[in-house]
Amino acid sequence: MIRLIEDKFETTIQTARDPNAPVDVPRPNYPIHALRQLFRNALLHRNYQGTHAPVRVDWFSDRVEIHSPGGPYGRVTRANFGMPGVNDYRNPHLAEAMKHLNLVQKFGVGIQIAKKEMERNGNPPLEFLADDTRVVAILRSRN
Repeated sequence: MIRLIEDKFETTIQTARDPNAPVDVPRPNYPIHALRQLFRNALLHRNYQGTHAPVRVDWFSDRVEIHSPGGPYGRVTRANFGMPGVNDYRNPHLAEAMKHLNLVQKFGVGIQIAKKEMERNGNPPLEFLADDTRVVAILRSRN
């Protein structure tokens, strides 16, 4: 299911090309690696107890929002959310399964990878909304 949704990301991304540029450099409105990292993080870190709310990906004309049920967990708080070196695992068995399925390469770096990919692609910085019931990652289009 994860791979099917990520295939949908690839077909939804719009890529612009500059016909006057000396080298053909495709510029997608969203970097695929950032979308993958944040979507997988949303699945991995969501709260599976006490809610049946799904992880949602809302695609707007100017942004993508990835909603994950459950707020920050353990050592991760609203104040330190997204900071390098601060992580915890609400679902350690799921984390291990995702690693064995090659859906996670290294733990604790997904947000930093997504931030770098957004910057490299020329997108505005990532935004996060985190409260006790959800975490929302907001990716703004580069266009």
